[in-house]
Amino acid sequence: MVHHTKNTNSASAASASSRISHMIGRRLRSNHPHRPVRASLALIIAAFLAACGQLPTHHPATPIPPAQPPVPGLHKPSASPETQADGSLAWDRARARWVATDWPELPGWTQDRVGEAWSALWRSCQRATGDWLPVCTRARTLGANWGREAGDETVRQWLETNLRPWRVQGHEGQTTGLLTGYFEPQVDAMRAPFGAFQTPLFRAPADLVTRKPYYTRAELDTLPEARAALAGRELVYVADPLDALMIQVQGSTRIRVLDELTPEGQPRQIRLAFAGHNNQPYQSVARWLVDQGAFPLEQASWGAIRGWAGLNPQRVPEMLRANPRVVFFREEPLTRPDEGPLGAQAVPLTPGRSIAVDRDAVPYGTPVWLDSTEPQAWSANQPAPKPLQRLVVAQDTGGAIVGPVRADYFWGWGDEAMTQAGRTKQPLRVWALWPRDTASTPSDPARILGDVGSGASSVK
Repeated sequence: MVHHTKNTNSASAASASSRISHMIGRRLRSNHPHRPVRASLALIIAAFLAACGQLPTHHPATPIPPAQPPVPGLHKPSASPETQADGSLAWDRARARWVATDWPELPGWTQDRVGEAWSALWRSCQRATGDWLPVCTRARTLGANWGREAGDETVRQWLETNLRPWRVQGHEGQTTGLLTGYFEPQVDAMRAPFGAFQTPLFRAPADLVTRKPYYTRAELDTLPEARAALAGRELVYVADPLDALMIQVQGSTRIRVLDELTPEGQPRQIRLAFAGHNNQPYQSVARWLVDQGAFPLEQASWGAIRGWAGLNPQRVPEMLRANPRVVFFREEPLTRPDEGPLGAQAVPLTPGRSIAVDRDAVPYGTPVWLDSTEPQAWSANQPAPKPLQRLVVAQDTGGAIVGPVRADYFWGWGDEAMTQAGRTKQPLRVWALWPRDTASTPSDPARILGDVGSGASSVK
């Protein structure tokens, strides 16, 4: 799933505007279908402030530099690893440099339950080509459940035997970056407008490909010809227009269709997946509220946003139109509720084991070692953060995920995923794990694990 946010690779940026986790809080559901969300939404306001954030308030294990350089340009990739003047082995990608290292350099490597990541790697191996074919052929024969059956130590030995770690850094040597988080919303909706359910989510209009850029959000709301292009394209109606915006930012959602019941009498569950957008820029509505004088930046909170919307219901459309980007969806059956949406690699995302990356820095399907910290709620006496050091797989991408040391962590769905995604704005270091027997450059899309382009997500 692709998220829609401002581009950033700065550790000091508050960019997770694509991480809008809930807006106004009504009818967003957890994985407990009859229990409404009770998470304190004020804790995740940082997810809503694309350009309004501040540095993390914790004391990270990996120090964050005061600022990072602008998003790097593209470099010519090297065809193979090259020995540097200092004797190190380096491999240039378009937007990163990989430096060969050894397993002891990976912080916490021996502590992670790596068997839990096996199924994510196994899914990526279904799309393997090039250098990955020998390794993934062996992985496929072991099966998707082998990691759980064999145990963490056996999986760790297998990885160390077959792969080699490469420290990912910028071409200028920057090794520290930013980790944000995302999740899959769960929302109640109806097929036909009824009562509060008046805000539609649309499938892509027929002329989306031929008309670029497409109509803005304001034009789609007001121009007769734009409204006509969307007529009959409604998939479902949600009860809160801010929920619709949140779904568009996340790029995918689980829907409980209240007016379509199963034979058991329960609302039918479906998934809406990203199907395109109107090629307009993403703008943060929270930033707009600050600029409008609704409240100063330091007072920005979910309470302030909800309060403003409650006092100014007639201006909510104006606020939404401050973000001209509109995302369109396609409907998919939710046949595997235990699996996440398809990422850009066209494999299901695994909570806690899938990340979105800049594919010019790390190819899809690459196992990645993260060195970061657990997000936590703000408090005046905040404890030292716990390390977040684990094996994940690069299976998704997004417009805001740009730079060599930049990742978006998929938390899953439900209350806790929503809360954690909103809090995640952590320091980051990463290592890419690549087959030891390497014959081609990892920058060659034809030789990467199923690099299929922008995939199913919407923004990131």
